[in-house]
Order: sequence, then structure tokens, then C-alpha cells
Amino acid sequence: MRKGAKAAIVGSVFAVMVGGAGYGAYNVVTAISGDGGTSGSSGPAPVKTGPPSADEVKEASGKFFAAWEKGSAVTAAAFTNNDADAEPVLSSYSGAGHIAKVQITPGTPSGASVPFSVKATVSFDGKSKPLSYDSELTVVRGLTTGKALVDWKPSVVHPELAKGDTFVTGEAANPPIEAVDRNNVVLTAEKYPSLGPILDELRGKYGESAGGTAGVELAIRHEDENAGDTTLLTLAKGEPGKLRTTLSASVQAAAEKAVKEYDQSSLVAVKPSTGEVLAVANNRKDAFNAAFLGRVAPGSTMKIITSAMLIDNGVASMNGPAPCTPTAIWQSQTFKNLTNMQPNENATLLNDFMRSCNTGFINLIDGTDANPLTDESLTTEAQSRFGLGQDNWKTGIASFDGSVPASGGPDRAANAIGQGQVQMNPLNLASVTATAMTGTFRQPVIVSPELDDRQLATAKGLPSNTVSQLRSMMNATAVSGTAAKAMAGVGGGSIGAKTGSAEIDGKAVSDSWFTGYRNDIAAAALVQGGGHGGDAAGPIVAAVLRTGG
Repeated sequence: MRKGAKAAIVGSVFAVMVGGAGYGAYNVVTAISGDGGTSGSSGPAPVKTGPPSADEVKEASGKFFAAWEKGSAVTAAAFTNNDADAEPVLSSYSGAGHIAKVQITPGTPSGASVPFSVKATVSFDGKSKPLSYDSELTVVRGLTTGKALVDWKPSVVHPELAKGDTFVTGEAANPPIEAVDRNNVVLTAEKYPSLGPILDELRGKYGESAGGTAGVELAIRHEDENAGDTTLLTLAKGEPGKLRTTLSASVQAAAEKAVKEYDQSSLVAVKPSTGEVLAVANNRKDAFNAAFLGRVAPGSTMKIITSAMLIDNGVASMNGPAPCTPTAIWQSQTFKNLTNMQPNENATLLNDFMRSCNTGFINLIDGTDANPLTDESLTTEAQSRFGLGQDNWKTGIASFDGSVPASGGPDRAANAIGQGQVQMNPLNLASVTATAMTGTFRQPVIVSPELDDRQLATAKGLPSNTVSQLRSMMNATAVSGTAAKAMAGVGGGSIGAKTGSAEIDGKAVSDSWFTGYRNDIAAAALVQGGGHGGDAAGPIVAAVLRTGG
């Protein structure tokens, strides 16, 4: 539950899409005569079709509002197109949520959508406070009944409600926390919106050990127990316990500002010398922490790990040959480069890395006669050197550790260029960059492992010779390669970067990836549907690197 929630909560008006889920909840009713046939000779009345009329929208929403105001959950749910899902939520509203005296004021409809405001009172154990917020519903026509029904979405009842969520009022499940950054600056969801779900999760995990006392709150209880409750209204304040995080308020502020420029974007920044997370930010339509939990193909940013594999196994060196051919065939599948990339038969691994030439890497994926590679080579490199893919990271909150599975056939080559079966998120990639920069894998953390005696994941890291080559290749990419435009003006010191564009099946525009470092800060960003790596994710990372940590 988020500390310091305001008494009056005004949610954003959600545009509810007209969907087909649950339309089969009603059956056509016909009058049955005593002999088992239908009464009359005309048969059942025809089922209405087409969009609901203005009168139907007014009537259907009005009936739903009236039943909701009365606390009649079953009746209100029956006016939706999914009563099975709606009833538990509406029941928790007046039941476990202790929300009463509900007054709903409809706004001016826009077609089938009706905005409305809610005013109510939350009462528990002799304590009461007003609750107010805005929401919106859409009226649709049931496919089997033709009736005008409220299109059920949990956000109809409250904008912050998601599938599986319910309301609860009482003594908080966990004491509130006052989360502070590495320099003792207080972190709040109001000032740093991306941290809202993360602070809830930290409270759920560390609230008691932080030493606070629980208050009385109205909260949303999420289906995912790891998410922690989300406070909507505080009836009686608890005493917050202080929880120190590894975050940096200044880096977090820069990250929040940067991701706002691009929808569906996520970023993580870490301190390579310690593995401490300095910032985590998401700008998404949902509350999903894609920065820590995302599972998508990383595109050409994967070439950091692939280059390390080639160098560590003696297959190639930074200045060794890696012909960038127009196409490369592996296991009967043809791989190409980005449009307009000029082939270079005399290219080195450095050239291929700087320009992000796919074929140059795939031409080396079999290794050499003296140093052959196998289906397991890339997986071994990712796990043993970079600490990925073993499901053992303990960051302090839920996270995904990346996945680089051993793959045969065409996927072996696809994995090497960040396609195929490889999955990562910005947390993983920021860690990869930090490992490439320092040679040491330090598992990322957002709170100190000393708080709960967590055993962190380990890996053997990289040889110094590999590190020096990776840093040179990333520096060249930042200065004069595909990352140069985004990294321009980042500042002095040691810098490096790598771009990535991941093609996703069924999507016309690729995902944009970018990772980079400057001195003792490494950051990685993903913009889903953002196109080339340097165009969307690049500016986000560059903005964070400019803070200098």
C-alpha cells in the first residue's frame, strides 16, 4: 500500500475498448407453453443487433449505477456482459472494502461511453473518510441476447483496478515504509510515478522488518501476492519504517523524465562497480514492471555476449576477420542485414559490431576447425560469464534473470543476434553492460542483501583480454558507430554503447533497444515498437548517462 495516499483520489478516465469477452453470459428467453412449444406462432422475438442507441446506453448504465449505489453486487453484475467476473469485485467494494453511501454522477455520454464520478464513504472500526474518483464505462450489445450491457472491465469500478484485484479495508497487511535513496532522499510514488508498484512490493516484503506500525487503510489487493497491496485511502496513519534502497533520486528523476517521451518504454540503470540499481522506470499503459520482468528478444544488443563468446573461445578477435556478407545461411535459413547496409568482405569483428552487421556474426557461429562452437556455447557464455538464465537472481523484488537457451537449427544463429529464443529485459542488459565494462558479474540489487541475508547469484566473469576488446568495440560504437547520434553530448570520461532492433513476429515495427555506459553508470532501455535502437531507446539511455550517477 502506498504511503500517504490522498483522501480524494481522482483517476484518469480510461477509454474502454468494446470487446467480445463474456457476451455469451445471457441466453435468449422465450415464453414456453404447457405442451413444450413456444406460445404463439411467430416464434422468439428477433435479437437486436448493431450499436446500442443513446436511450439504451442511458438505461443500461443507469441500471448498473443504481444497483451499484445500493450495494447490490449480484444485481449490478447482471447488468454487465461478464457477471461471473464482475460480482466478486462489486461484492468486495461494499463488503471487505467497507465502501458505503455511494453516489454516482454520470457525465455526458460520448457514443456508447459514459464518464462518471463516484463519491462514497469508507468506514471501519469507528473511523470514516470520504472517497472520490472518476471512471468510465462502455455499453455494448450482448451477442446472444441483443441486450445493452455494461462492457465489464475492473477499471470501471476503479481506475487502478486490474483483473483479479479486490478491495479490502482494515489494518494494513504491512506497516508503511519511508523508502529513501542511497543519499537518504525520500522516494514517493507521487514524485517518481514509476516507483509506485515497486514501493508497494518493497513494503509488502520489508514493511515489518523496517520497523514501522500498521495503520488502517482502504487498499486494492492484487491477485499477485508479490505485488503488495495498493493503498487508495488512509483512515488512520501507521508509523512508517525507514527502508534504504540503492536508488539515486537524481538518476531516477532523469529516468522518469526520459521514458515519458516514448510509450511502452522501460529503463534500468546500475552502478557497475557494485551492481546496485540506481534507477528503474517504466512508461506503459499497464502497471507492469517491464524493466525487471519483461521477456522479449534483445536484438543486436545480444552481440555483446556473442562477441565475448567468440573471443573467449578463440574463434575471433576484435581486429580479426568477420566478413559482412549480403546474406548468411545457417541450417537452411537465410539471414539478412538491416536495409541499406553495405556488405564488406574485409570486415573485422569490430566493424561488424560498430555497424551491427548480422551476417558477420552468423558467419562465425560454427567456430573454426581448431575452436568449434556448439549449440551450448552461447548458453554457457551467458550463464558462466554474465550470470544470466539460471533463475537465481535475488534483487529484493521480483525479477526475470534472462534466458539464453541452448538451441539447435536456425535458432542457434538467431540467438546469436538476439532473436530466436533469447529473452531479456533492461535489468538483464544493464547488468550485461556492467559485466562487459568491469569484467566482474555483480548481481543487481535494489536493496542491500544484508537486510534479509539473501544469497546473491555469482558467475566467474570475463578475462581481462576480453574486457579490453569489448570496451574498445563499445566505445567505437558510441563514438562513430550506430550509437554515435544518441551518445553525442553524453560527456567526457569512459563511454561505450550498443544498439539493437528486435523484430517481433506479427509486428511491422521492431522493438528499440539501447545499452551504454559512462564511467560508473550503465543503463539499458527498451521501447516496444520503437524502431531502430538509436532512435527511441538511445535518447532515453543517453539522458540517464548524462547524470553521471
